Formats: sequence, structure tokens, C-alpha cells
Amino acid sequence: MRKLTYFVSHSIDGYIAAPDGAYEHLMPYQDVFHWMLAACPETLPAPVHDAMGTKPEPKLYDTVVMGRATYDPALEQGLVSPYPHLRQYVVTSSLTESPSPDVTLVPGDPVATVRALKAEEGEHGIWLAGGAALAGALLDEIDELVLKCYPVVAGAGIPLFRADFRPVEFRFVGQESFPDGGRIATYVRNR
Repeated sequence: MRKLTYFVSHSIDGYIAAPDGAYEHLMPYQDVFHWMLAACPETLPAPVHDAMGTKPEPKLYDTVVMGRATYDPALEQGLVSPYPHLRQYVVTSSLTESPSPDVTLVPGDPVATVRALKAEEGEHGIWLAGGAALAGALLDEIDELVLKCYPVVAGAGIPLFRADFRPVEFRFVGQESFPDGGRIATYVRNR
């Protein structure tokens, strides 16, 4: 069975975006960016690879699942397929037709889709890119957390998870810390 990994950036105080959804204050610092380029280049969008002249080969993930709010910044810039090197799923009740044949829309409850993806054969996992409501809806399906923490206090915003109170235990398995203040912590679900 493939695993679902919530791989996301957040502030020291646990916010993945500003109250209005802006996330520029959490853009990868250079050290974290270079780590991502080496460890999981598939999590960088196509324009980054185009600018660098690189072609991402999936190392960890071959599929990305994201909510509409996570997809919107790319869509607003005319980027209808931000990760053409991955299978892309957008969970949305407001988009009725996919803007790209590379993007599969998931209307309504994403749990059945994610369970089907997890049941597929394959060596690569599934990247849950966000956002908070989707992470909350998929909490029971998340097998791993990879949290990119930046040395910023947001004060308010969109939290890592938007869900009802129900503690779920994860086990800390490792951390990378960088001179520029970024940190990547990994947790696996206690089953």
C-alpha cells in the first residue's frame, strides 16, 4: 500500500498561509530549496524546473492531491498544470470542468479517491500539498507528515489542519536544520 504524506510549509506558530491565503512569507529559503531540489524535486512546480533547465524525476511521489485554494495561485497565473510530471488531483466542489487534461477534479469527499490511490501498486507515494480543510478531511488517511518550518511567526492565518478536535498520534522520526533557519521535521503515524 502506498502512503499519503502531508508535505507542507508552515510558520513557527503553525500557519500554512495568511488569513487571505497568501503564502509568500513561507517561500523556501535557499537551504530548504536546495534540499527539496535534491530530496524531492517533484514537489517543485514546472516553472521552477523550466527556469533551471531541470527535469524532475519522481523520487518520493508520483501523485499530488491538493485543494482548490492550493491550486488557485497557479490557475490565476494561467498555469493549469503546475506539476505535469505528477498525476494531479484537485479536490473541489466549485470547478466543474478541469482546465487541463493533466488535472483530475475530485468533487466532494476526497477519502474514497485517496484510498483508491493508496491501494494502487507502486514504489512512489502520494503527496498531499494542502490545504488545511483537505488535510483535516484526510487526517485518518495521512501516514506521514513532512513539515517545512520557517523562522517566521505569522500571528494568525490558515492552520496546518482545519478539523474537529480529535488527537491523532504521530511519532517523530527525524529532522534537518539549516543555517538560514529553515527546518524539516518528519513524523510517521502511530498505527
